[in-house]
Amino acid sequence: MATIAILGSPTALGGHFGGMEHGPRLLREAGLIDLLVGRPGLAGQTLVDHGDVPNDPGWAADDDPRAKNRALIAAYLPRLAEHVERTIRAPAAGAVDERDDSAEADARADRPRLLILGGDCTSHAGALAGLKRAQPDARYGIAWFDAHGDFNTPDTTPSGNVWGMPFAMLLGRGDADLVDACDGPTVLEEDAALLGGQVLDEQESRMLAASRVSHFGAGMLGT
Repeated sequence: MATIAILGSPTALGGHFGGMEHGPRLLREAGLIDLLVGRPGLAGQTLVDHGDVPNDPGWAADDDPRAKNRALIAAYLPRLAEHVERTIRAPAAGAVDERDDSAEADARADRPRLLILGGDCTSHAGALAGLKRAQPDARYGIAWFDAHGDFNTPDTTPSGNVWGMPFAMLLGRGDADLVDACDGPTVLEEDAALLGGQVLDEQESRMLAASRVSHFGAGMLGT
């Protein structure tokens, strides 16, 4: 039986208003986990809820025009990555001797899949850092489904909202403190794609066009 590990990321630090930090709790209260258990496509899979990553405050007002709450975010994302790594590396029943190459492969196959309940989009960068820590030799790709690009940096952002930067951060772009907080780059640009991005800032759009990231607009996805 496969296992899906559920982990809450209660943060709205990446933006200019609070509320999203309550997302994991509200989703659970709305019965999300019971609904998932009842899905035919998840029959035979075990869902394990690992609770929320500690984050206090989950949101704070900040008027920094380059990167709101950057110190709080730089402290939170490594904590999120640590929890993800620990969750993914948790030994399954009947753990194997990792000195055996074939046994190590079996151990990787038995590791749970991850479901993050957010939270703002910075959670994705922290979660991917945790996945990479758990399997450092793995080569990851990412399909970023979003109407926005989330490809800004503190130098290009018109708002200072860090939730408009995590796609760039996990690809290694942006200020060092934010990139380091999510172990960027965890994905190579040639292994990344933006799908549906259609609300892009001018400089963000130019950076995407000059990068090796694939971009499939909403019109392309609809054909």
